[in-house]
Amino acid sequence: MKIHKNLDSFFILSIGLFVLAWGALFIHWANAPGLIITFYRNSVASLVLLIFLFGMSKKKKIHISVNRIRVAILAGMFYGVDVGLHAIGVNLSGATVPTVLANTAPIWVGLGAILFFNESLSIYFWSGLVVAMLGVLMLVGVDQLSNIVDSVDSFYGLMAAVFYAGFFLVGQKARESMDPFCFLFVAFASASITTGLIAMILGQPFTGYSMLTYIICFVYGAVIQVGGWLCVTQSLGKLPASTVSPILLLQAVITGVLAHLFLDEYLNTTQYMGGAMVLLGVFIVQRHRTNRQIDD
Repeated sequence: MKIHKNLDSFFILSIGLFVLAWGALFIHWANAPGLIITFYRNSVASLVLLIFLFGMSKKKKIHISVNRIRVAILAGMFYGVDVGLHAIGVNLSGATVPTVLANTAPIWVGLGAILFFNESLSIYFWSGLVVAMLGVLMLVGVDQLSNIVDSVDSFYGLMAAVFYAGFFLVGQKARESMDPFCFLFVAFASASITTGLIAMILGQPFTGYSMLTYIICFVYGAVIQVGGWLCVTQSLGKLPASTVSPILLLQAVITGVLAHLFLDEYLNTTQYMGGAMVLLGVFIVQRHRTNRQIDD
């Protein structure tokens, strides 16, 4: 019976992984500024989750402490900036590179653990960091580093990973005693408000787009964001993090394949090797951190 349960969990995880991998393509197809797409998709996702929570509240009472809500709001602010930067990166340089770079988040989580939790990291972490950063240089292109504008465009995904690390470090505190539906609702709503305010400050319009753009944003929020995240959350409740985390790195690979098929994005041999090195480095870092948590 346990094997069958695990197979079900792997199946749910694979669905979530495949669904999330489409996100960067939807950003490209939406034909709107990254922050606007992020605002609408998080707004739709939070509304969908609110409907779920309303239905759940009829069956059982949901108790959430004010402190946990505050932490979840802060996590959502980090998440909003994270996905906003990723969307901007996709707008500027395509779906593949920003998505691969965004998957370096475990490295920044490790560095954040050093700064904020005084955690000591072994040679395996630093080895994985070196491998991943060398892969980043190969993926982005060393020649682009001589051009500041091109370099910043390419590193939006890397910047997104830093904020995702902040989301993870803060969010894990809130998730300790919050239902996944509640946490995701608060986080997505906070992300929507955050990106909406940033878009307003930058003077980006919220209206005037095609009906196709609004439909894409709705499908992105209701299906990809809510569906993908709930599948991953569900699988984390059945499978160990040491199994789920490395598998999630395949999202960047799937996105690259989909971008090649549907967006005609092509990477050269050096970039393919660089992308593989990034994922290998992150895999080493993630396995190291997970093994430490198990030992502790």
